[in-house]
Amino acid sequence: MTAPAADQALLRLVQGTSPATVDDVLALMQRIDDALPASDGLKWFNQLYMMVTTHIDGAPPAGGWRDAAWLMHLDVVFAARYFGALAHWLAGANDVPRSWAALFESRFAPKIERVQFALAGMNAHINYDLPLALVTANQSLGRWPGRAGAEHDDFERVNDILEAVLPEALQFLAVGVLGQIAQDTGRIGRLLAIWNVRAARDLAWDQADRTHALPAPARLAALAAQDQLTGVVGRSLLLTA
Repeated sequence: MTAPAADQALLRLVQGTSPATVDDVLALMQRIDDALPASDGLKWFNQLYMMVTTHIDGAPPAGGWRDAAWLMHLDVVFAARYFGALAHWLAGANDVPRSWAALFESRFAPKIERVQFALAGMNAHINYDLPLALVTANQSLGRWPGRAGAEHDDFERVNDILEAVLPEALQFLAVGVLGQIAQDTGRIGRLLAIWNVRAARDLAWDQADRTHALPAPARLAALAAQDQLTGVVGRSLLLTA
């Protein structure tokens, strides 16, 4: 079946993209945002991702990052996994992770609030993509950081930033979009109680350590199990009241 014209245009934006910098990532996110109507739930994940990436890129912690080059490289590799999953879905590929399918299948479902779409996307991206992005980024740089290193320290400082800005960003999605109807902001706290960004990112670091050390067959099995679990969590975040 041929994809709708809007999805074909979206596919042209993301197919084969290889962002090299965080600025490239943000520019592509902006183009995706411009292409998505408010009725598309993907818009609200993309917008949340763009907001927090802009904040992290533009407001580093006092004293700066300990290893900015590593962190920015990870950010680019990480974002590329989102663009790749979206491109595969839009192209009709049969290898789209269940983690992402939970969101993509529900893009136009009624009665799902914007904050639910946003958190379902973050669930897929952090719980499934982040461990893989850590492995890819570290291997490409020829290093494997430990918990006592500068890389993990920066990783934890990103957690601090996300914990501070995520509730505010979700609040904006719920009520701060000009011309949009206000939604149930009380659900933000309830959803954040179900899905905690710091816990998810810390688990992703541990998962990357485990995945990196596994032989190939066991690695594939572990990734499949993680994908299935993340998909279940994503669907729970998208349940309507």
